[in-house]
Amino acid sequence: MKIVVIKYNAGNITSVEFAFKRIGIDVIITDDPNEIITADKVIFPGVGEASSAMNYLKEHKIDKLIRDLKQPVLGICLGMQLMCEYSEEGETECLGIFNKKVKHFGSHEFKVPQIGWNNIFDLKSPLFRGIKEDSFVYFVHGYYAELGENTIATTDYILKYSSALQKDNFYGAQFHPEKSGDVGEQILKNFIDL
Repeated sequence: MKIVVIKYNAGNITSVEFAFKRIGIDVIITDDPNEIITADKVIFPGVGEASSAMNYLKEHKIDKLIRDLKQPVLGICLGMQLMCEYSEEGETECLGIFNKKVKHFGSHEFKVPQIGWNNIFDLKSPLFRGIKEDSFVYFVHGYYAELGENTIATTDYILKYSSALQKDNFYGAQFHPEKSGDVGEQILKNFIDL
């Protein structure tokens, strides 16, 4: 099975690679369109800022390529946010796969960004097979995707928001499965098994 991690100007690619190695899976890290198109599964990671990441994707024509993928695609953190239609971060038009806006938490009472462990609930996808309701996963983010018809997991921090999304072959996780211990490893295994 060919698993490709999309290489672009956003962090956490190495930690994603190591997470797959821990579960015995080798990945290819590339921005080569032919490698991405011919993958069995595609990981779209990301840590960073939305507008500069989208600019890079557009300049390298990776934006259209991602939208046209037919195999299972997993966006992680910024990767998931870029799969939404719009982000308040840098007032960025994103890929538009999920019909969701990404908004800033904007709280003076809570620490933003949210950094650390929080639970996921209302789990609604084979992505969460074998995962208990209210399992804890690791988050680092100051922006969130609203709840809606594509929400497959919810988290409560300041307000309830989508901690995971799915539409057709596209999946997104706001949290970092690669940093979420046994729960994260099971989610990555489940994605590979889709």
